[in-house]
Amino acid sequence: MSEEKSLNFLEEIIEKDIAAGLHGGRVHTRFPPEPNGYLHIGHASSICLNFGLAKKYGGKTNLRFDDTNPTTEETEYVESIKKDIAWLGFQWDNEFFASDYFEQLYGFAVQLISKGLAYVDDSTAEEIAATKGNTQEPGKDSPYRTRSIEENLQLFADMRAGKYADGEKVLRAKRDMAHPNLLLRDPLMYRIKHAHHHRTGNQWCIYPMYDFAHGQCDSIEEITHSICTLEFIHHRPLYNWFIAQLGIFPSHQYEFARRNLTYTVMSKRKLLQLVNEGHVSGWDDPRMPTISGMRRRGYPPAALRQFSDTIGIAKRENITDLSLLEFCVRDCLNKTANRVMAVLDPLKLVITNYPEGKEEMMTCENNPETDAGTRELPFSRELWIERDDFLEVPSKKFFRLSPGNMVRLKSAFIVKCEGFTADAEGRVTEIQCSYLPESRSGADTSGISVKGTIHWVSVPHAKTADVRLYDRLFRVEDPSNEAGNFKDYINPESMVEVKNIYIEPSIADAPEGSSFQFIRKGYFCTDRDSTPGHAVFNRTVTLKDAWAKEQKRTT
Repeated sequence: MSEEKSLNFLEEIIEKDIAAGLHGGRVHTRFPPEPNGYLHIGHASSICLNFGLAKKYGGKTNLRFDDTNPTTEETEYVESIKKDIAWLGFQWDNEFFASDYFEQLYGFAVQLISKGLAYVDDSTAEEIAATKGNTQEPGKDSPYRTRSIEENLQLFADMRAGKYADGEKVLRAKRDMAHPNLLLRDPLMYRIKHAHHHRTGNQWCIYPMYDFAHGQCDSIEEITHSICTLEFIHHRPLYNWFIAQLGIFPSHQYEFARRNLTYTVMSKRKLLQLVNEGHVSGWDDPRMPTISGMRRRGYPPAALRQFSDTIGIAKRENITDLSLLEFCVRDCLNKTANRVMAVLDPLKLVITNYPEGKEEMMTCENNPETDAGTRELPFSRELWIERDDFLEVPSKKFFRLSPGNMVRLKSAFIVKCEGFTADAEGRVTEIQCSYLPESRSGADTSGISVKGTIHWVSVPHAKTADVRLYDRLFRVEDPSNEAGNFKDYINPESMVEVKNIYIEPSIADAPEGSSFQFIRKGYFCTDRDSTPGHAVFNRTVTLKDAWAKEQKRTT
């Protein structure tokens, strides 16, 4: 009997709440992204967590866009987020926007002003920052803190009516300027922004701050378990205070540690720099840690779900090795990707005793891990093989082609190297082989056993394609923590393009996103840049973790 997986700390909390009958034993989570960029692998973990918990306990999950900053948010990002969540395999129960609640949030702010718990401040951002104090010193009260309720109500209404310029006034909660938690020293609730909003247009010129909108939106939707990353733990007292003062549904916030990933950056600001400065081709560049980039690179959604489940959740932040994600990708693709032949660095092989003009079909297994069946692959006298499958003077453990040596052509015949041709510079241009007709795969009666097997593509049937060999985007594990600018550590070989490789004809017109294992070369997927008659493939991941092996060798 397999051992049952232990509960994580959030599951323990939820099961305790259900047992106590809290909220009628109901579980309702939400995923609340700000539509100011594309989602990345960190968001994928949060998506899997929120949707996974709701599914496990028969609950619901809302998708709510935190669109309270009109200057950075776009409909493009909204649509990309929805596409990413659906691609990961999840469907939200309700779709909301914080902007759906702007009128209600305004009403909540008016309630707090009416209770003497909020005031309009004319101080500049610099003046407010200067009076906040620090962990050793208390802050100083704003000179506008003693305004009457009536004056504050009128000023706040005037702010909404557009009578003031950006930054001229803000609405602050009246808390405690000596509170040890600096976030509770009269935090901002509203600021003025005369900017076009992607949904409400120019209807509003005041917008709620995250700390004011977050908890109230959760409460409006009656979210039972509001799950955030650890950096919001110090925001929780303010979350609870607003809800308590307003007397609304008592949503509760819980925090888990986000997981950073080696050899990349997860900051939206830094990712935006990479895009805007042309270090990558866009948000969906296959080197980016964005979900759209990983999708384009060929990562299966099941691999991202497996990765999120494997790393689990914790209360302490740490950095996860990218190799673990790549392991999950290999594990999934090994079970699903068909095996095909592709030659990236071609060298011509001529079978001298194979009849000229003869062609026949070889039966090839699509995927030994599945019931994917077989396909027919054309075979002829002239073949393309990989250049590094031939050596004029072989090393001791080289079991591929060299003068006098024999190998098996995958799913075809055994051949023996009889000679080779080189150009004036000594570069080998062709090798000549003989074949054993009785050694055909699946019907071999030759009695000969060889140690090496190589892949090939028939010259007259081969189709050309381009491949993009992707690797780590950065040369160091944690570029954000290195001296200097993080962009100084970009790996110059993070993408190497190889033009006009040869592929078997069966994959020449594969649809975008189709995944294959190029035998002995790695996993690849068809890119959107493919054109009729000329495919472009992205290397999703190598067959083995060559990077880790190289790092061990050089250290």
